[in-house]
Amino acid sequence: MKVLIADEQSHVREAVRQLADWDVLGIDTILAAEDGRNAIALIEKELPQIVVTSRRMPLNNDLDLLEWIQLRVLPCKIIVICEQDDFDIVQYTMQYGETDYLLKPLDGVQLQQALIRAAHSWRMEEKSKSQEHLRNMEMNQIKPIYRDTLLSTLLNQSSESETLRKQLTPELAGLFQTDACRIAVLSLDTLEHSLDEKFSNRRDLLFFTLINICNDFLEKRQVGVAFRYWNHPGEVILLFWDNLSQVESITAEISRGIFQTLNTRLDFGIGLSKSFPGGLQDSYKEARAALKKRNLLQSGSRIVVFQDYSTISLPHTLHLTDYEEHIRIAIRSGKLEQIEVAVNTWIDAVNQLDEITVEQLELWGHEYNVLKNRWMHDLFAEENSRLRLPSEDATYIVPMDSEGKLSIAMWHLELMESMRKLVKLLQNHQVQGSKVIYDIARYLDHHYAGDLTLQDLSDHFFLSREYISRKFKQQFGENVVDYISRIRIDKSKLLLLNPLLKIADIAQAVGYQDEKYFSKVFKKLEGVSPNEYRKTIKSLESIDSN
Repeated sequence: MKVLIADEQSHVREAVRQLADWDVLGIDTILAAEDGRNAIALIEKELPQIVVTSRRMPLNNDLDLLEWIQLRVLPCKIIVICEQDDFDIVQYTMQYGETDYLLKPLDGVQLQQALIRAAHSWRMEEKSKSQEHLRNMEMNQIKPIYRDTLLSTLLNQSSESETLRKQLTPELAGLFQTDACRIAVLSLDTLEHSLDEKFSNRRDLLFFTLINICNDFLEKRQVGVAFRYWNHPGEVILLFWDNLSQVESITAEISRGIFQTLNTRLDFGIGLSKSFPGGLQDSYKEARAALKKRNLLQSGSRIVVFQDYSTISLPHTLHLTDYEEHIRIAIRSGKLEQIEVAVNTWIDAVNQLDEITVEQLELWGHEYNVLKNRWMHDLFAEENSRLRLPSEDATYIVPMDSEGKLSIAMWHLELMESMRKLVKLLQNHQVQGSKVIYDIARYLDHHYAGDLTLQDLSDHFFLSREYISRKFKQQFGENVVDYISRIRIDKSKLLLLNPLLKIADIAQAVGYQDEKYFSKVFKKLEGVSPNEYRKTIKSLESIDSN
C-alpha cells in the first residue's frame, strides 16, 4: 500500500513521516511532494491509495490539487492538514469528498487514527469492487447459458412462449413480433479431425466460438439468434424470424465466416418457414432430416434445405449384410489377411457410390453392430460385446478428408480396427479352454459376495497363491482383489437403483460387512460416494421423465 505526503513545508512532511506507524497500517511505500505539480506526477505514476496534503496545494490560478483529484475521479483517500483558524474545513472536505482532516500542530494519535480510517475505507471499497467484478464475471458466464436454456425451452415447448416472452424480449425484441420462423441446425459431426482434437477437452469453448460467429452475422441484420440446444447439447440452432427468404444466403455467409475463423467446414440443415411459435419444432425436425440426407461425398460446406423426401426416388441402398458371409468366415479364421480381403470387397462397392448420406452411414453402423453381436454369440456364446465402432458413440465425428468430403479410407480403417479387436478377443477365447485362470475368473464372477481370499482360491483350484496372483495379473491386467472390487461395485450400482434398499444392506449384499469401507471403495472406483451416485441417477431419471 502506498501513501503520498504533499505539503509545501518540509517539516510538515517530515512530521507526518515520523509520527505514523506505517508497519501497522500495512503501508510499505511513502512518497513525498513539495508542490502540486510534483504531487500530480507521483499520483499518475505511483497511484497511491492515501494522499495526505495541505489545505491548499495550488496548481495554477484556477485549480488546486484537491480539485484536480476530484476532476480525475481518483480512488485514493484524502487526509487534509489545516490551520487552526481555517473555519471552512468541514465544508471543504465534504465538497471534495476527503476521508478526514487534521489541524496543526499535528498530533501523532490523531494522525494514526485518520490513517487507519483511510486505509480501512480504501480496503473496504476495493473489496466491494472486487466482489462486484466477480459477480459481473459470473453473470457474463451465466447469461448466455440462461438465454440458451430459455430458447431451448421455447423450441421444445412452444406452448410456453408467453411465459418466456418477458424474459427474452429485452434482448430479442424482434422474436415476439413475428408470426413466422425458420430453423437451421449447425452440425458438428463433420468437424475436421485436427479441430476435433484441439477442442476435445474444451467442447464448451468450441460451442461458445461458433455461437458468437453466428450471432455476429444474425445480430448485425437483426434477423435471428444462434444458441446451443440443451435437449441435444451437440447442436447449434439458428432461429430466424425475419428475412426468411434469405436464410440460405445468410447461412452461407455464416459458413464462410466460420471457415475464415476456424479454417474448418461445417454443414447446415435448414427447415422450411413455419408459423411462430407453434411451428418451431416442425421446422427443427425438417432441418435435422435435411442433414441426414446430405451427400457426404460433396466437398466443402454443405447447406441442405429440407425437401419432401417421400416424393423423391431413392437410389438402391447398399447393405453391409449382403457381404456378411465372407466377413464372418474370415473372422472365424482369425487371420487378418483374410479379413482384409473380405472387407475390401465391401469397401470396393462403397467406393462405387455417387452419394453417401449420414443416414446411410448410420444404417451401416447399425448393420455392423447387429452382425457383430451375432458373431459374438456364435463364436463365444456371449450376447453382449464391449467392441464399439466410433459411430456408436453420441459424439461420433464423420471422418473427413482435406476437401471436406467423407474419407472412405479413414472409415475403412475404423472398421478394420474394430475387426482386429474382434479377432484378438477370439484368439484369447480360443486359448481360454486351456487356462484355468479363466475358470478362476468365472468362479469370482459367481462368488463375489463371499469372503474370498487368495488362499481360498488356492485351496479350491489346487494352485499356489503366487501362481494365481501372477497369472491373473498377466491375463486380466489387474490383481484378484481389484477384480473382485470392480465386480462388487458394478453389482452395487444396480442395487442402488432401488431407493428402498439401505446402503448398509447393499454393502452386505455384495460382500462388504463394513458400510464405511464399502463407501470408500465405491468412491475410489466411481469418483463419488454411493449416496451421491444414487442422487445422480435419481436426478437423471427425473430429467428423462420430463
